[in-house]
Amino acid sequence: MKLIEDVETFLSNSPIDNREVRYLEPQSDPVTASLTKASQALLRRQANDGHWLFELEADATIPAEYLLLQYFLDNVDAAREQRIAAYLRRIQLPSGAWSLFANGPGNVSATVKAYFALKLAGEDPDSPVMTRARNWIHANGGAESCNVFTRITLAVFGQMPWRTVPAMPVEIMFLPKWWVFNLSKVSYWSRCVIVPLLIIFSFRPVKHVRPEQGIGELFLADPAKMGNIDKFHPGGMTRKNAFLAMDRVLKVVDGFVPAGIRRNALKRAEQWLRAHMQGDGGIGGIYPAMANAAVALKLLGARDDDADFVRNLKAIDDLVLDFEHETYVQPCLSPVWDTGLALAAITEAGARPDSPAVQSAVDWLFDHQVFIKGDWSSNAPDLESGGWCFQFENDLYPDVDDTGMVLMSLLRAGAQNRPARRKRMAQALNWVLGMQNPDGSWAAFDIGNNCEYLNDIPFADHGALVDPGTADLTGRVIELLATLGYDASFPPIARALEFLKREQLECGAWYGRWGVNYLYGTWSVLCALGLLGEDVHKPYIAKAVAWLKSVQNDDGGWGETCNSYDDPVLKASGVSVASQTAWALLGLMAVGEASSETVRRGVEYLLRTQNASGEWDEEEYTGTGFPRVFYLRYHGYAKYFPVWALANYARAVRGIKTCQEEIRDSGPIDLGPLAVLAAA
Repeated sequence: MKLIEDVETFLSNSPIDNREVRYLEPQSDPVTASLTKASQALLRRQANDGHWLFELEADATIPAEYLLLQYFLDNVDAAREQRIAAYLRRIQLPSGAWSLFANGPGNVSATVKAYFALKLAGEDPDSPVMTRARNWIHANGGAESCNVFTRITLAVFGQMPWRTVPAMPVEIMFLPKWWVFNLSKVSYWSRCVIVPLLIIFSFRPVKHVRPEQGIGELFLADPAKMGNIDKFHPGGMTRKNAFLAMDRVLKVVDGFVPAGIRRNALKRAEQWLRAHMQGDGGIGGIYPAMANAAVALKLLGARDDDADFVRNLKAIDDLVLDFEHETYVQPCLSPVWDTGLALAAITEAGARPDSPAVQSAVDWLFDHQVFIKGDWSSNAPDLESGGWCFQFENDLYPDVDDTGMVLMSLLRAGAQNRPARRKRMAQALNWVLGMQNPDGSWAAFDIGNNCEYLNDIPFADHGALVDPGTADLTGRVIELLATLGYDASFPPIARALEFLKREQLECGAWYGRWGVNYLYGTWSVLCALGLLGEDVHKPYIAKAVAWLKSVQNDDGGWGETCNSYDDPVLKASGVSVASQTAWALLGLMAVGEASSETVRRGVEYLLRTQNASGEWDEEEYTGTGFPRVFYLRYHGYAKYFPVWALANYARAVRGIKTCQEEIRDSGPIDLGPLAVLAAA
């Protein structure tokens, strides 16, 4: 493999002064020139301590909720409030609505929250912004048609009665694991949101706003006269109707719960809450949980100098991005994910393992490895920790996706060559293996968290209460194991392959849970199958390749709208974007398609759309929080995924193996004893 002999030194004003990198070839062709420019741009974004962190943008609901929280806490910063209002005005659709993702359809809940936040911020109700929003809400069912979480917010501010919200008694804290509903049966994010909500539900607070700040004009009916909004569905006693009936009963008996039982339940909820918010990253590392926790602690009587309360508010403030004229609030922070992916990209692009840029990233990642047991240990009490989380700090909730990606990046960087670090990598690998589900899949945060029936309870109208295994995560783990030299005979891989074959759609694609959508899932699986050495002529792989080729856009790129979660007919339909094009290219090249016309056209799309700074502009949302409910724009995806795709292409056309292939072909890597192997 030919490398530039004279090491390049980057710009003197770069945050990575004097860091060195060598690339695949001198800049003698368009691909290498584009790759070099993109890699340098990516390296300039590396922080001095070695990590990468890019903005993570959601929809209007998070900044609107943040502003509402400040009103609840009587802690409004007037200047920041106006910058949030400016942001909300800018992202409003021409129709007057706010959407869940860029260029998406209007969403009632997002629009109601944005309208309410703007009204609190002093926006004239007769302004064009408010008039258009109000007319759109009226035409789409009124504010009463918003989702459960929005109803809770409106109840807290006295805009709807609490009786319109599904019952969530705090006595849930007493339910045993074997019961139909228990905190261990729901996902990590649900747990972190639900427990503080149980406290809030038991108090049913009402924070009064001035009459002129209310939003009664958004309702089609008088909200004061509303009762149970969630109606029974036709078809008799279905599961949804059974849960609705239970909701009615719980609301009736709520007032008869003995005071002593409620006090004990509240005490247990507070203990759980405080135990789960000891880290600097806030409870669960996600905004909705942090906001609920702040409200819950105040209702419980926490003083302003309460250590947990202060630390939680600091974690919330860390999510706020203040610009000169606008402010928005991120749902969480993504440094571990960004660093793992950026490290993978620059090493494939030719950065040496011993370069300062690589070594500082490796050091930073090892500094953030998690060694304490979190909630996941409830179903795996004998499993030792060792994974990575998504955020700077979220030690109770490491996840399989980040851990797999970080391990593969560390392998590319040669971290396994140091005995002490090889031992820590083995511990992480053991943790991943121990997290395999009985059906052969991997989920993000828990084992066996697949009680899908819970998505039918009235509270769970977002449809994402649990954390089942998915094809994208399962593919990620197979890819990790294949990098280490394990083949299809390895029992965890064999079980995982059977899961993937069951999950493949008739068209050949795989569903993507954590990225949009079928392009993401299919990329993840094909990368795993290719590195594993599966015969690419097998019908199920050939079908996936044919599908991916068939959905390429006329401009050579790939794109998929978030609407594909609502309507599968739209799978892989959307304007071409750099990140999704890179996924398609990486998936196709992994299974031997680097010399195909399809891949050539995809690479040409990336070369043609690269901007003057060496990066790619991308407004589309290609990350998934909750399908159909919550989406993410990872500002880093268009920075590192195209680098990775161009690097693999540059290697392929020169007959040079990828870093992963070199590691795999060097022979099985013995990280140390594997203490945990899921039973066959």
